[in-house]
Amino acid sequence: MPSYNNQRKKLMTKCGYVSVVGRPNAGKSSLLNWLVDEKIAMVSHKANATRKRSNIIVMNGDDQIIFVDTPGLHQTEKLLNQYMLEEALKAMGDCDVILFLAPVTDQVSHYEDFLEKNKKNTKHILLLTKIDFVSNEELLTKMDEYKKFEGTYEAIIPVSIKRSTERSDILNVVTQYLPEHPPLYDTEIMTTEHLRDIFKEFIREAIFENISDEIPYETDVLINKVEEKPHIDVIKATIIVQKSTQKGMIIGKGAVAIKRVGKTAREKIEQLTGKKAYLELFVSVKKGWTKSKEGLKDLGYDVD
Repeated sequence: MPSYNNQRKKLMTKCGYVSVVGRPNAGKSSLLNWLVDEKIAMVSHKANATRKRSNIIVMNGDDQIIFVDTPGLHQTEKLLNQYMLEEALKAMGDCDVILFLAPVTDQVSHYEDFLEKNKKNTKHILLLTKIDFVSNEELLTKMDEYKKFEGTYEAIIPVSIKRSTERSDILNVVTQYLPEHPPLYDTEIMTTEHLRDIFKEFIREAIFENISDEIPYETDVLINKVEEKPHIDVIKATIIVQKSTQKGMIIGKGAVAIKRVGKTAREKIEQLTGKKAYLELFVSVKKGWTKSKEGLKDLGYDVD
């Protein structure tokens, strides 16, 4: 008959927080959406789209991994960007393991910068991403470049979410470095974010996809109302811009631009919820909101 201790070992699950870190546009949000097999995290080909930390939960068998999506690591003097960098640094300090994303075409200087910022020397796994853009020979050359850092990272994993990588290739390695602990969250949920926050990010993502130039970086979204009905979600939201000229560009001639933003966002919302969405968008000017602590606080940014 198995001993109590052996039975306990078999039953002991692992659970912990894993911060996903890298330079802007390294593919952090795309990776997380792929791992959870659902469109939750905001994705954009433009850098610095992610502004706040968010939790995405993935079960690996009975083990629970709470991935923390973070803004990209970068240097800046802008107040909003300073807040974003602080969010990433806090996530690095508060987690059990860090997943550092290093696109295979990047210089290793990005990794060296991360090592400097990892003040607590939190254990980390190095993910070489976007390997489908290079040959096997180029991949091996890049892996050789990282060999001089052996001993700083726990493991190095080449990753292509479009091609040969299995989710288990990453999840099994990550789980090894998590503490033994029962799940912290309901094993059926995929995120700790409120629906209204996910809707907000989908609208922001739609702005990035449909509005050009620097305007998306100076916009934010306030969700005014979410009414969940059996067959339809009714959502009213306000797009915040910094200048009057930006308001005109968001709306567009004959309201063409804002209709395009609304259509894109609505499709993303409906894909997630599995039901129809009625989305009504407004635009409001809040002058210089990205440049003042008061402006950031008014829009929900927890600045000191």
